[in-house]
Amino acid sequence: MKKTVRFGVSLDHHLLEDFDQWVTKKKYVNRSEAIRDLIRDHLVEQEWDENKETVGTISIVYTHDIRELTETLTDLQHQYHRLIKSGMHVHLDEHNCLEVLVVQGKSGEVQKIADRLIGIRGVKHGKLTMTTTGKEIG
Repeated sequence: MKKTVRFGVSLDHHLLEDFDQWVTKKKYVNRSEAIRDLIRDHLVEQEWDENKETVGTISIVYTHDIRELTETLTDLQHQYHRLIKSGMHVHLDEHNCLEVLVVQGKSGEVQKIADRLIGIRGVKHGKLTMTTTGKEIG
């Protein structure tokens, strides 16, 4: 069973006021839960920095009107098939598509496929959202 430890934190009153406004805006039940989430978020970022096994999503918006773009995206995804766990394709309108890929692997490999996909001519916007497998965080 996990043991809860209480500790005190000293803050400038302006910083605490700003923090309390953020806690309210984000609908946290209390400061403790907000602080736990901030700590977890920092630990997840470290997993990416240390090239550990991790998961994330790659979202790209592109126009399918660009010659051979769809084939290029598909070919690249097949090259990295071991990292791509799932994908979703959405037709936004008659010209634009959204593709969301769930990826898992070493953070450096995941970053590499994301950079390659996002950098393809015809991709209007792309974003890699990084998270954790949960194994390293309590």
